[in-house]
Amino acid sequence: MSVPTIAFFNNKSGVGKTSLVYHLAWMYAELGIRVLAADLDPQANLTAMFLDDDALAELWPEGEHPLTIAGGVSEIRRGIGDVKPPPLRPIDDAERLALVPGDLALSQFEDSLSEVWPKAADGDERAFRVLSAFWRIMQDSAAAHNAGLVLIDLGPNVGAINRAALISADFIVVPLSPDLFSLQGLRNLGPSLRMWRQQWAERKGKNPVSSLSLPPGTMKPIGYVVQQHSVRLDRPVQAYDKWVRRIPGAYAKYVLGQGGNEVEGESDGSRLAMLKNYRSLVPMAQEARKPMFDLKPADGAQGSHLSAAREVGKDFRRLAEAIVEKAGLELALPSPAPS
Repeated sequence: MSVPTIAFFNNKSGVGKTSLVYHLAWMYAELGIRVLAADLDPQANLTAMFLDDDALAELWPEGEHPLTIAGGVSEIRRGIGDVKPPPLRPIDDAERLALVPGDLALSQFEDSLSEVWPKAADGDERAFRVLSAFWRIMQDSAAAHNAGLVLIDLGPNVGAINRAALISADFIVVPLSPDLFSLQGLRNLGPSLRMWRQQWAERKGKNPVSSLSLPPGTMKPIGYVVQQHSVRLDRPVQAYDKWVRRIPGAYAKYVLGQGGNEVEGESDGSRLAMLKNYRSLVPMAQEARKPMFDLKPADGAQGSHLSAAREVGKDFRRLAEAIVEKAGLELALPSPAPS
């Protein structure tokens, strides 16, 4: 039985996607879930958030990078072997959170993935091995970590790397900013997801090797997260409010293919969360190399900052729970502590 995979994807950049994956990975780990974070974005920003410069230098020396996702697909990319899951990087002291490290060199895999996509329609064995590379690495790594959940960070595009990563995802969460560009991005995102899901379903049945593990290609959108809005009296400021009101209809039409949706705000079942702009907590957390909700007075979080950090924890706990519920995952989360 495979480990559930959740991809966080938007073909628009600047929506806080990587920070969202980072904080959710920490939150699930703190809730007792063994979680694997897979950095499949060639920009490798998630890896840079988790690891310091010395660790990054170890991962990315001159020459080959056997300790990263790029190293894991290196031999299959060159046609001289199959996938080799890279060594996992433990992140937390309890070893509940582990990372499949990203790599700028992963971009070299784009051409191979693009080339074999049409060949899979003809039943080409290598095509299926290449297209299932991410899936097999993540599942093997999840098994090695005894993970209950895999969170996938992706780049902001609809290229071949993201197509292969998304067919490896059981569920998809869409991070959004309340602006025109995010709404425009949904017009490309939704049709691309539906097209790839259909095309992969058509290809899967032509796999010539019955023993080769292939991703199911479910790619089920379970909702969106609105991020980085300013608030005034717990409501979005007027400049963003009009875009927030338009998100439910755009998401329903372009991502779910359901036509118009007049539902707004918290009554929209597709909205998983609306996260505030946490402002000064962000650089403080970056300096401390920890999630915002784990900031302590020793990290500079005192007074209002400490209170804000606690509120961030509540926000991400609610989001973590909402994702589990919407995806229908059988993960045992502890009851919230009394306020």
